[in-house]
Amino acid sequence: MYQNRITLIGFLGQDATTVATKNASFTALSLATKSSYKDKATGKYIDHTEWHRCIAWGKLADYAKTLKKGVHLSVEGELRSRERVDKKTSQKQRIWEVRVSSILKLDRAEKAGPEEAPGDDFNPEEEAA
Repeated sequence: MYQNRITLIGFLGQDATTVATKNASFTALSLATKSSYKDKATGKYIDHTEWHRCIAWGKLADYAKTLKKGVHLSVEGELRSRERVDKKTSQKQRIWEVRVSSILKLDRAEKAGPEEAPGDDFNPEEEAA
């Protein structure tokens, strides 16, 4: 049995980009994830940010192109690699990308305005009954 599945939770570093090819179009996302650890010598926390190129196709690409810089996302998909030739150096490079199968926005809902706030007579026990 084989499984190639990746789940990333992070923030978009820039607005989604739509790319048109001869045969199809896709949307590319630049997703930042962050990890940290405590340096034993100094006692300070060291942060590390990793950038992931995520590619969405089809109807998912249509949704993905609406996403803006800073949005908090959970992205699931398959890790893929491909080779490309660097135009400046003519060297082969291996590129790793996530072929996206689902996108979930994790942003919190906006706070309710004063007109939507419950009144002073609000009783959570009555609401639960």
